[in-house]
Amino acid sequence: MLPDTTEVLIIGAGPTGMALSIVLHQAGVDHVLIDRLAQGLQTSRAGVIHAQTLESLEPLGVTQRLSELALKLQNFAIRDRNRALLKLDFGKLPSRHPYLMMLPQNLTEQVFAERIAALGGVIHRMVEAKAVVQDVDGARVTVVENGREKLISARYVVGADGMNSLVRRSTGIEFDGAAYDASFVLADVRLDWPVGPTEVSLFFAPAGLVVVAPLPDGSYRVVATMDDAPEKPEVADIQALLDSRGPTKNRARVLDLSWSSRFRVHHRLVRSYRKDRLFLMGDAAHVHSPAGGQGMNTGIIDAVMLGQLLGDVVNGVRPEAELDLYETLRRPAAQEVLELAGTMTNMALTRSPVKRFVRNLVLSVLNLNPFLKRRIALRLSGLSRAPLARLPAPSREPIAQTKHAAEPGLKLVA
Repeated sequence: MLPDTTEVLIIGAGPTGMALSIVLHQAGVDHVLIDRLAQGLQTSRAGVIHAQTLESLEPLGVTQRLSELALKLQNFAIRDRNRALLKLDFGKLPSRHPYLMMLPQNLTEQVFAERIAALGGVIHRMVEAKAVVQDVDGARVTVVENGREKLISARYVVGADGMNSLVRRSTGIEFDGAAYDASFVLADVRLDWPVGPTEVSLFFAPAGLVVVAPLPDGSYRVVATMDDAPEKPEVADIQALLDSRGPTKNRARVLDLSWSSRFRVHHRLVRSYRKDRLFLMGDAAHVHSPAGGQGMNTGIIDAVMLGQLLGDVVNGVRPEAELDLYETLRRPAAQEVLELAGTMTNMALTRSPVKRFVRNLVLSVLNLNPFLKRRIALRLSGLSRAPLARLPAPSREPIAQTKHAAEPGLKLVA
């Protein structure tokens, strides 16, 4: 049964919403997690969990289970057809997790859902948020469950509801940016793959970008740009992408297709992560190219930090003013991620022969410099942004805890 009141209402039960729920459960904070879908998506979408994300997840009690299900890789390479331009070794990262953890997003979500259940929590599915209003004391969200409307009063509302976020629209916060001209193809396939199952490969070619990444079950994730992608790419489409962008000496052969999708990619960042009692995280706050595998990772760290802050405020450990730390730390992190993903995508999409020559020359020179290669690996792993994933100590002694009480006179946020 959905309650009438709660401290925190989380809209969206993807990986970010579930990560936030876990943190709040562990902090003993009453909250409600809703999602309009009947179940989590079975398609895998994001496929990598980076070192900094794993370090942030350690207190949540999920890293061991994730590790059991995942494939751990140390090698990442940027290639131009047969030629390796830049090779990075993630095995040398200064982390307890010196690797790329390859795990389909649906399995990551499964682990998070199991953890929520173990903590006594529940995900309220087939519950759709329709409207959000707030005043200085809290917010009310109109939801629809089984065809019936209901009001839930909350002290705080968090939008983990994706790029088309209702919560973001309710705040009126601008979502600056634009869409890439090309569409993207995403597919999980069985491959006869000459590069082998120990490397994540990003290929540059005049025809565009393609990423090939091994997955735990022996299949491969393929992500590629395509000017006019079919809605459901088939084996022949994926084969054509690899033929035109992958190795030519020993060609790849697509053996089977598990699933595929077409999607448009935007590069956007909100001007603010918060408006009073409403917060944004994950794709509701930032979206960008899949190059570098940063999207889900950035959102999960958003969730962990916001959960810690909300837990401290609700439990009287921090004053409410310290909720501003969320934006102070996480928006600059997202800005760096957008720049990183954008740079990689623009490098891959350049069609000018002169620019491609210069790009390849620069990457080849970088490949000779261990210091610069380490810096790039730190950026991709998120470890270079570690200071933006850590909260400072509370600014003062614990304060008296105050419980939320619904107040009349709520007004629409414009």
